[in-house]
Amino acid sequence: MELLSKTLARVKPSPTIAVTTKAAELKAAGRDIIGLGAGEPDFDTPQNIKDAAIAAINAGKTKYTAVDGIPELKQAICEKLKRDNGLDYTPGQVSVGTGGKQILYNALMATLNEGDEVVIPAPYWVSYPDMVLLAGGTPVIAEASLQTGFKLTADQLEAAITDKTKWLIFNSPSNPTGAGYTWDELKELTDVLMRHPHVWVMSDDMYEHLVYDDFEFCTPAQVEPRLYDRTLTVNGVSKAYAMTGWRIGYAAGPTEVIGAMRKVQSQSTSNPCSVSQWAAVEALNGTQDYIAPNNAMFARRRDMVVDMLNAAEGIKCPTPDGAFYVYPSIAGCIGKTSAAGTKIDNDEIFATALLEETGVAVVFGAAFGLSPNFRVSYATSDEALKEACTRIQTFCAGLS
Repeated sequence: MELLSKTLARVKPSPTIAVTTKAAELKAAGRDIIGLGAGEPDFDTPQNIKDAAIAAINAGKTKYTAVDGIPELKQAICEKLKRDNGLDYTPGQVSVGTGGKQILYNALMATLNEGDEVVIPAPYWVSYPDMVLLAGGTPVIAEASLQTGFKLTADQLEAAITDKTKWLIFNSPSNPTGAGYTWDELKELTDVLMRHPHVWVMSDDMYEHLVYDDFEFCTPAQVEPRLYDRTLTVNGVSKAYAMTGWRIGYAAGPTEVIGAMRKVQSQSTSNPCSVSQWAAVEALNGTQDYIAPNNAMFARRRDMVVDMLNAAEGIKCPTPDGAFYVYPSIAGCIGKTSAAGTKIDNDEIFATALLEETGVAVVFGAAFGLSPNFRVSYATSDEALKEACTRIQTFCAGLS
């Protein structure tokens, strides 16, 4: 009898976590490493949120809570969705989990049966396909491209849908590309979904507030109200509020799905951290004044990184609409050899050679389903970004 589950053999560890871990190990060994793999803001959690957590501790709010969230947080989420997205939900339609990842996992575990298909646009966040596999479903990858701004077209979505399709996982602004869908672009996709009433929409809105220039965020159930009854709108406090370690994500959707997700969570983690929940109440209800200045800093970093990477030989880097990532193409580097003698046959080899030869850690594009590319997180200091991009320029100049 085998000890390990056959289901586990279908999935792989998170490449982004692996890159971050490898960079940390090299740094601990004394190497001069600049890590551009982690997907978290370098800002501290705002003081009002930390104060709310301290007050909750001092008030003894440290016991078990309801499985999927305290009433106060669910109400704050309902008010946020109405305020920011024009969506009406009741607390009974809301689930709170230990981060957005658990929310997505709960939803897939609660709804997928063997043979069910889930359409995932590529480039995608690395965990989407593996979570589908763990839940017994089949990922169907619909590949976008640099030519379409890394955004799925209506024709591509139509072609990916079959009678076995249960979900479309939608993410805007995107991890890893930062690409955001305009209202009109999203309307084209929702028009396709309206022709396929058996397909549900899982909208990952985690980077909603991290948008730049004149881009305006929108979400599927907002663009097409008739999709409301088959949309799960997912969000969290990790990115906009610099609360990655607090681990609070949430979703709003039909009560049947929310109830099924609650059942999954009741037999796995039970409630999210009570103190983190009270901090999240303050994040959603309290001042939002720091979001705009933080975004201005991110936008400045984005522009610097895009300019410096486009100055590197063989790299083409589009300007993203949001999030804090860029996803440059290295098509012009493939087939060349590094100064240390490494043949660059694909983006994974490129990323490995870059780390070993220059000390810059990035995540290779194949991890996100589209090559030849790599992802840079610019959620770090200007000085680190400038030095890292200079090293990337030198590395590319040394290719022959």
